[in-house]
This record gives sequence, structure tokens and C-alpha cells, in this order.
Amino acid sequence: MAALDGKRAIVTGASSGIGAATARALEEAGARVYTGSRSAGNLDVTDPESSARFVEAAVAELGGLDILVNNAGLSRGRDPVWESLEEDEREVIETNVLGLMRMTRLCVPHLVEDGGGHIVNLGSVAGIWSYPSGSSYVASKFAVHGYTRALRDDLQGKPVRVTNVAGGLVETNFSKVRFKGDEEKAKAVYSNVALGGPLVAEDIADCILFALTRRPNVNIDEIVVMALAQVSGGNILRES
Repeated sequence: MAALDGKRAIVTGASSGIGAATARALEEAGARVYTGSRSAGNLDVTDPESSARFVEAAVAELGGLDILVNNAGLSRGRDPVWESLEEDEREVIETNVLGLMRMTRLCVPHLVEDGGGHIVNLGSVAGIWSYPSGSSYVASKFAVHGYTRALRDDLQGKPVRVTNVAGGLVETNFSKVRFKGDEEKAKAVYSNVALGGPLVAEDIADCILFALTRRPNVNIDEIVVMALAQVSGGNILRES
């Protein structure tokens, strides 16, 4: 029997990168997965009505819910705080924080009603260590870490596990989105990383799968995973 055979999962932000890799990993482990993303046109986590419709459709299709992977998120710009754009700050906070909270609030009743489950939030090492010119993203991921802890408090006594996965430098389209399509700037983020290079999306999916497949009484509160060349949010060894 596969490790997640029969489990029913929602993965947000699943059109590419970590979300897509996670959806594949869960399916390979036997889960039935319902995916959503803004680019796929079926989920905008910043929109209450879109989020509610998505969860209703997902639960109806799956026949219930066991797993929620809150992956939808983004960053905009690399500017010091005094040059950061308000519209960028708003988009980051509304997506990474309020969107994650909204999806969780909508899904928790289904998890509890169906006998329990697991919520996995995609945090970041940026929610542990700050780095220059990334204040809105750093703030959003510190919020995700705090919200994950608050979930554990509120869900105490209920059979719902909660995990925060704090990833470091992962080569996806994240930087292309951050730099609003500038391929050259995005490529530079992942170039010349020493000791084997940056992480890939599958590395994070592996961590998510590990947390999901522990015995039911085991809660993996947090996984911090970085490339060997990275020792904090902004300290990354690069080849000369």
C-alpha cells in the first residue's frame, strides 16, 4: 500500500515549482490531489469568493479532505524599505499571509469533520533570518511561522497535524515573478552557487512527504532545509 493511499489533498499554487512537485509526489504516494492556482484560473487566494468556491469544489470532488498544502505565495521586488512599492507590499501580504489564513480557515472544518488531517504551510528561511531588500517577503514569512504556531495552539486536542516547511534557495520561477519577468536578474539568483548548487522543487516536496507520512501521533512542527552553500537567509557561498 502506498504511504498516502486514499488520502485526499489540496495543493495551492500548484501550476509550477514547489506546488507542482508536491502534487506529483503526493499522487505518487497514493493520494488524490486537487490543485489550484491563479495561473490555472481556478483559485485566487486573495479573493474570498474564489477561495470559497475552490474549497467547495475540491471537497465535493474528493469526497472530503485530509491534507492541505498552503503553497501559494510570491515576492515582488528587491528594494530597501524606503524604495519598496506599496502595491508590491500589499500583493505579498495579501497572498502569502491573508491568502494562507483564508485557505486554512476554509479547510479546517473539513479536516476536523473528516476525522483529522494535516496542514502544511510553506514558510521560508526568510521567516527565520532577514536579508537586505526583501522586507515585505521577510515580513510575510515571519507571519507564516507565527500563524503556524498559533494553529498548533488552536488545534490542540484535535487530530490535525500542522507543519511549517522553511525552505532556502530553491531554483524555480520564484525569482522571475519577483523581478516581474526579468530573466537575467532571476537567473543571477541561482547562478554560481557553490557545493552543488541551489535546491530544486523536488527537495521541498520530499520534506513535505516526510512530514505527512509519520505516524499519526508524530507532529513535525518545522523543517528547515537549505542548500549546503547557504547558511542563513542571505548568506550563500558562490563560486568565483
